[in-house]
Amino acid sequence: MDLRGLTAFVTVAEELHFTRAAERLGIGQPQMSQLVRRFERDCGATLIERTTRSVHLTPEGKAVLPHAQRAVQEMRLVQRSAILGGGSLVGEVRLGYAGASSRPWLPSITRAVRRAAPGVSLQFRSMVYAASGPGLVVSGDLELAFSRRPLRHPGLEEQLFEYEQVMVGLPSDHPLAEEPEIDLAQLRDEPWVMFPGTRGSTVRDMGFELARDAGFTPRVVQEAPDSYTILGLVAAGVGVTLTLSSVAHVSTPGLLLKPLKGTPIYMAATVVWSAQASRATRAVVDVITEVQPPPPRPSGIVLDGS
Repeated sequence: MDLRGLTAFVTVAEELHFTRAAERLGIGQPQMSQLVRRFERDCGATLIERTTRSVHLTPEGKAVLPHAQRAVQEMRLVQRSAILGGGSLVGEVRLGYAGASSRPWLPSITRAVRRAAPGVSLQFRSMVYAASGPGLVVSGDLELAFSRRPLRHPGLEEQLFEYEQVMVGLPSDHPLAEEPEIDLAQLRDEPWVMFPGTRGSTVRDMGFELARDAGFTPRVVQEAPDSYTILGLVAAGVGVTLTLSSVAHVSTPGLLLKPLKGTPIYMAATVVWSAQASRATRAVVDVITEVQPPPPRPSGIVLDGS
């Protein structure tokens, strides 16, 4: 069975999106589709269902996935052990990231790990929301995960990664578009676009908490699973949203990001790992610290549970 096809299947299964999976492997989407089809032929079953709107695993795909993930992991460790010999640190570390906020850091972290710990295979796992990261580390599905404070899981260690300022997302033709700062109370009667309420989104929870402090409950007219879609819907005039400065890199024509009026408000983004983490995991933590040293606490309100 071809390792490239096996890897392509695992990546698509984890991302449930062919374009993002192709980006992770550094290949084109047509090649990714070809590799997955070839792997399905090798397996003699359809593993991934594709429609114009979604990608999901078939029952056969769900059955194959955990074995395929272990196979890919072992093959990578075989290759590294053969190349580096017995004197180097060898291992695999699965790092969970959530959407647009942490994605820009992945290339620089990957390059730094390759330089500092070439025997460590760093594998990225897409999480729907950062809030799920600590639980996935506790369960053993991940070694590391981007998350946000407060950390409520015992047995984990964490390191501050960055402070993300709370921002208001508006369509560019909104009546408040010329305002340098937005008073949240001014959005009382607006339609809102937010993350689903059943998935444990810290950003949605933050939005509802701040709105309640401002004396209202957001009228959510559209929910979307990721920041890319939410920002696109806001730009299209569907509604307004609360988001974070860490998604400002997402190029969205027709979208404006404005700070809240008054004292700046921040969320604290972290990286979490098990207190019993392996040497390979701790080596990756050291590399992440070099790439992004813990920043000083900003002047403002930090929603970190302290």
